[in-house]
Amino acid sequence: MKWHYSKRLVLKTEIIKIINPTESYPDIERAASIIRAGGLVVFPTETVYGLGGNGTDPAAATKIYEAKGRPSDNPLILHLAQPSDAESYAVTNENYYRLAAAFMPGPLTIILPKKPTVPDRVTGGLPSVALRCPSHPVAHALIEAAGLPIAAPSANISGRPSPTNARYAIEDLSGRVDMIIDGGDCEIGLESTIISLNRDGALLLRPGAVTYDALCCVLERVEISPAAMGEMTADDRPLAPGMKYRHYAPSSPLVLLDGPDEAFICYIKQKRLTENCAVICSPEEARAIGGENLVLTGDNDDYPAQARRLFSALREADKLGCDVIYARKPRADGLGLALYNRLIRAAAHTVVKI
Repeated sequence: MKWHYSKRLVLKTEIIKIINPTESYPDIERAASIIRAGGLVVFPTETVYGLGGNGTDPAAATKIYEAKGRPSDNPLILHLAQPSDAESYAVTNENYYRLAAAFMPGPLTIILPKKPTVPDRVTGGLPSVALRCPSHPVAHALIEAAGLPIAAPSANISGRPSPTNARYAIEDLSGRVDMIIDGGDCEIGLESTIISLNRDGALLLRPGAVTYDALCCVLERVEISPAAMGEMTADDRPLAPGMKYRHYAPSSPLVLLDGPDEAFICYIKQKRLTENCAVICSPEEARAIGGENLVLTGDNDDYPAQARRLFSALREADKLGCDVIYARKPRADGLGLALYNRLIRAAAHTVVKI
């Protein structure tokens, strides 16, 4: 899928580095002033880099959609400094505060009924709003300094892999935003878990570092939405970011291979005889396969390392200029469920059983 952008003013993007927000408070305040004035700032979080604007300003939300080339029915997430700040923007409940006590600040986004203080432009026209409190010190300092919620999707061109370092955010958004804050590599590497709350419990819409099992330790009832694993139709409305459209995708086609270790290695060796292909794989698999165009993630059973490397690996594989990219289909449990969710969308649901 190719996105077509309308003519726009090319911005002069300032790039600054902030590791310790306390030592760089003048820079934090300058970034916050850009947000308050309706501008856009890219900033690091513990999950991925975010493209931030004033979450109470419809015009700022429009700028975010335009900078990303993002479909306007794809809702944005409001980033808050404290869980209690949600009272100003959403109708909270007991389950919200139970989850907040367990996982906030951190990589969890909660969807609640919105209050009139949140523009429809931010929520994609939905009557609900997605809220989260990032734990990254730079993100937290920026939200506090801005004094308002920051609406922020991932800081990439829509559909491309999310950036987990400033280099990829600059690659996608330089000239489209006012400022990019380089805060180093993201700790988690996958976007936040998203759940929608109701009276009975929660619906898991996007898996992430806060796993299904962890949520079940706090709430009595958690269901997994079929849309979290399956493909939505053109008529479906996305309740959360990343549900409907092809996401996280490299330019070259990505194919997931579902099978045991030996079958994966044999399949790749055979394909490399006739195809110009890249392979995203573990170090163990790379040693068995040998040759070029191998992009490494974490060890086979090290899902946290695979999560940190996934989006960078997709970009690196794409830059090899191959005709196709192959990767293993992960187990859909624990953090593997989040990896599966991202990869199945990046592959446009293309899976080969081996």
